[in-house]
Amino acid sequence: MEEDTLRGYLGRLEDMARSLGLDFYPVEFEVVPPSFMMEVAVYGLPVRMAHWSFGVRYIYELVQHRMGHSRIFEVVFPGNPSQAYMSNTNSLQENTLVVAHVLGHADFAKNNLSFKTARDQIGHRIVEQAAVHAHQIEQSISEHGVKDVEEVLDAALALEQHIDNSKSLRRPLFAKYIKSQPLLSKNEFKERFTNLPGESAPTLLKPKYRRALIPPHPEYDLLWFVAHYAPELDDWERDIFLAVREESFYFHPLFCCNIMNEGWASYWHARLLREANFLPDEEYVDAMKTHSDVVRPFAGEHEVALALNPYHLGFSLWDKIIEEQGLDNARKIMQEEEDTGFVRNYLDADMAKKLGLFMYTAKRGGEINVEEWDIDALHEAILRPKYNFGTPRVYISELQTDGTVVLRQDHLFDGRGLDTHSARKVLGYISKVWRRPVLLYTVNAQGQEEALRADTN
Repeated sequence: MEEDTLRGYLGRLEDMARSLGLDFYPVEFEVVPPSFMMEVAVYGLPVRMAHWSFGVRYIYELVQHRMGHSRIFEVVFPGNPSQAYMSNTNSLQENTLVVAHVLGHADFAKNNLSFKTARDQIGHRIVEQAAVHAHQIEQSISEHGVKDVEEVLDAALALEQHIDNSKSLRRPLFAKYIKSQPLLSKNEFKERFTNLPGESAPTLLKPKYRRALIPPHPEYDLLWFVAHYAPELDDWERDIFLAVREESFYFHPLFCCNIMNEGWASYWHARLLREANFLPDEEYVDAMKTHSDVVRPFAGEHEVALALNPYHLGFSLWDKIIEEQGLDNARKIMQEEEDTGFVRNYLDADMAKKLGLFMYTAKRGGEINVEEWDIDALHEAILRPKYNFGTPRVYISELQTDGTVVLRQDHLFDGRGLDTHSARKVLGYISKVWRRPVLLYTVNAQGQEEALRADTN
């Protein structure tokens, strides 16, 4: 009975959304068990390559859920069509809100520039593409064994954040040779008289080619570089790196537009439910209680939040922008911005104080110290975890003649060093597929250059 009622609400909410200016690809909704919801939320896609790291994430999310720190109402995958999952343990009112929320996501994903750029490169059907990748990896396991395939996945997934989305997904390889500058012919006697009247111009030698440096410039797309320049990488290993890279291009806009996207969806679920006069009063009230739970700044009985709720911040900013600038201007911002510009341009000091945002330091004993309030520092604190997928910025600087690949952390730009324990583990993963030494330069706690090295076993 509730399923039929929800299906009826779905059609009417879609019609209302379009009448209010939302523009989205069709959305396929499916009601699933909460265990499936958690699984697809952890993997990032309904079907994805199997790897132990996803199991670690699953256990973490399960613990958070059972401690009451998280609850997954919906999972949506943008595309044409988009796919959305909602839990069969949600109430009718909660899933009504989920439908409205997902329509906001679908509008954002179709029209935001970062999403459109990624979609133009990877296509509209990432869910099916990821399933193909998973099947290819299963075939590789049957042909090469679990151990060999897992070693490649260890390296590829350790580097999954290290792409360069300013370059094309299907970019060309570096040139192997470049032209040398043309040289003058060597004739010392003739050179003494080259400027005399009647003398012919000096003879130019034909340009010669020389081997180009690889890479010719700092290369930030580590997945792409390993896939194409690892000295002894087999085709099936290369396919795994390229599959992980393609999926990372899909995840990039989801990560860099998280505050905007969740806030936009929250604004629209609130507005659609408010204007849905076909909803019974009791169902509307219950749905808006869920809305309050989603966009509140703190969790449960706590009155102060020590972590940022992107739903709360995004919803508050969009509500203010639409009230002050109108929906047309808000849609233009939605289409053009990512979180970086959105937060810096529209979270001003007055708004931050109204929302109760602050920076703090925590001591081991649990003592919390609120730091001096500064809007620019607050912007950076919010955006720092979003930079480069939340990982240090590392680039390949050199490929030496013996095959050693040299990486450097851009610590001046990052403003931080590396966790050397984790870095050594990642270098170990890379060295197993690079099959030559791997060298990484970073800085230690004293700001001095430090070299980390992993050799092949």
